[in-house]
Amino acid sequence: QGTRLWGRSRIGLRCVEGPSAWNVFLPVTVRVWGPAWVVRQPVAPGTTLTQEHAELAEIDWADSSTPVIAQAEDWIGNDTTRALMPGQALRQGMVRSPQVFAAGTQVRVQVQGPGFALSATGEALSHGHVGQTARVRLPNRRVLTGTVRNAETVEIDL
Repeated sequence: QGTRLWGRSRIGLRCVEGPSAWNVFLPVTVRVWGPAWVVRQPVAPGTTLTQEHAELAEIDWADSSTPVIAQAEDWIGNDTTRALMPGQALRQGMVRSPQVFAAGTQVRVQVQGPGFALSATGEALSHGHVGQTARVRLPNRRVLTGTVRNAETVEIDL
C-alpha cells in the first residue's frame, strides 16, 4: 500500500492460512506508453532548443520517475541543463527557461497584494530565469525572493 506501481517494482503475496504462512515478492515492470518529445541529434548543455531539435514519438513514460515534457511550448526556446543524446525523451529538469539577467544586475521589484502594488529597484543576487525564483537586495539591504517575469522585473505576490 502506498507504493507507486510505475516502471520496475515488486508485488508481495502473502499466505496467512494453511499449514504454514509464507511471503513471496514478484518483480513486475509497469509500462505506460504515450506521446513525448524525443531528441533527434546530440545537443550540448546550454543549447536553446528549437522545433528542429526534437520530434514527437511514442515512448514508455514509466521508463524514468521524472515526468516527460508533453507540450512543445514547455521546451521550445528553453535551454538544456545537460547534454542530450538522440532518442532521449525530454523530461522535466532537462530544460530551463533562458537566463534574462545575471547576478549584480539592477532589476525592478514589484510587490502586489490585495488592493495595493509597490515598486522598487534592487540588485539581483542570483541569475534570473523567466518563471523561476530569484533573490534581490533592496537599497535598505533587505533581501526578497520573487518570480522572474522578464529581463527587468521580479514579482512578489503577497
